[in-house]
Amino acid sequence: MTSGIVLIDKPKGITSHDAVYRVRRILGTKKVGHAGTLDPMASGLLVLGFNASTRLLHFLVGLDKQYIATFRLGASTTTDDAEGEVITTNNASHLTASEIDLAIKNLNGEIQQIPSSVSAIKINGKKAYELARAGEEVELKAREVEIKNFERSSEPRHLEGFVDFDAVIDCTSGTYIRALARDLGNALGVGGHLTALRRTKVGQFSVESANSLENETLTVISPATVASWIFPTVELSSDQARDLVHGKRIQIQMQAEQLAAIDPAGELLAILERTKPGEYKSMAVFLKESN
Repeated sequence: MTSGIVLIDKPKGITSHDAVYRVRRILGTKKVGHAGTLDPMASGLLVLGFNASTRLLHFLVGLDKQYIATFRLGASTTTDDAEGEVITTNNASHLTASEIDLAIKNLNGEIQQIPSSVSAIKINGKKAYELARAGEEVELKAREVEIKNFERSSEPRHLEGFVDFDAVIDCTSGTYIRALARDLGNALGVGGHLTALRRTKVGQFSVESANSLENETLTVISPATVASWIFPTVELSSDQARDLVHGKRIQIQMQAEQLAAIDPAGELLAILERTKPGEYKSMAVFLKESN
């Protein structure tokens, strides 16, 4: 397959760009992109596209995510995770499961979240984490995210004044789980940070179907299959396919704002957007290309 989507189970301890480099080598192509990275301390699902399918990644970035995470209450760090320096500690041994659950409940739904100062958000052209590591003060604005489900999945573990527990989080794209740990700890008055993170789902993609980077062959999902999971699909005639390739608008009697257009060979040709009732134009065209 000359183009497609590849799911990778990134191990802890390497960057997402390390994973992309490895996939480039295995597939023998330089044109590999991602639909969202993971920090080195995190493991789990990376969604990658190669060759023409890199254009499909634009439509995958905003998909909902699922994570499993381990939280530590009783200590705050400079990075809101275990890789940062501890800046405050408080005895959290008095916290009960019901108190933790109530604070978690208050972080479900649509919330205003200030991203971690070591996020990749750009400030005046520079990434926040670059400024933070250079010793500059970083102030990021709160943004609305939706926590669709945040619940504890283990009993609290009391360890020398700290309280650890595991949780499952379903959330919209752009949510920072490290910031969730920070805010939970602050709400309980003891501080908090993340000690482990694993991404298990991106939209309909699951880490259970992901490839290991140890493999020399990778399972590739066709662009047409991926697009059909996200958009309503329409099968084109040869004339319609030709017109789209030439930049023309085509007539389709459907109501969806966006469509995945499948050519007569069963391959993804384009993502379409409706310009007026019964008329569509291409947003992205996926022509075959070599490595």
